[in-house]
Parts: sequence; C-alpha cells; structure tokens
Amino acid sequence: MGSLNLEQAHRAIEAAMAKAGELDCKMDIAVVDAGANLTAFVRMDGAWLGSIDIAMKKARTARFFDMPTGAIGELSQPAGPLFQIEVSNGGLITFPGGVPITDDSGSVIGAIGVSGSTVENDHAVAMAGAAAV
Repeated sequence: MGSLNLEQAHRAIEAAMAKAGELDCKMDIAVVDAGANLTAFVRMDGAWLGSIDIAMKKARTARFFDMPTGAIGELSQPAGPLFQIEVSNGGLITFPGGVPITDDSGSVIGAIGVSGSTVENDHAVAMAGAAAV
C-alpha cells in the first residue's frame, strides 16, 4: 500500500485553502498519511483554536475507516450499526469535514480533515483538498 507524501499533502492544503478563500472561511486543515500520521497542518489566520483538534480527528477518522466522516455520522446515529463509535480510538469525529485521499488506482493513501465553518463548508473544503492529490 502506498502512502501520501509531503508534496501531495502540501497540494491538498493549498487547494483546501483556496476553496476556503472562495467560501470566505477561516479553516484549520489537517492531512494524514496512510498510517493516520499527521503529515501537514495549517491554521489559517483567524481560524478557531478549538477547530485544530477537530480537523486532526476528522482526518484520522476518515483514514481509520476509509470513508467520509459524514457517512460515519449517518451510521452512528442512535439505533445505527456504529452507534457511539465516536468514543473509540481516543475520540473520533463523525460529522462532515473529513475525507479519504486516494491515488490514481483508488487506493486510500491518506485523508484530510477540515474544521472552522459549517459542516457543509468543511466538507466542500476537504473535498477540494482531496481532489488536488
């Protein structure tokens, strides 16, 4: 299995920052490699301090389960098959803003997590970052 490298992580960060600029949002953006290790992080000027940890947890959550955090959130509702999964693994984030990053063959090589605005904007910014890789 391949893993995201620093150049790819920087591309994801740059694309995510550009999308955040389009949306007029100040974001915290985290990128992890295939092992869920933090590879790159940026806190845009004025982004919430509380969103630093959330962005990193969204990225790790997306990589741990190789699916967008919003999809995990749908499965983790009361009576859902993953109810209370967010308390596992030292704490997960199960709302939108984290997405896996894949290579050209579709293999997951990392993930991006974004926090600092609405979940819709967080997801849009994360998708832009992932698409740049």
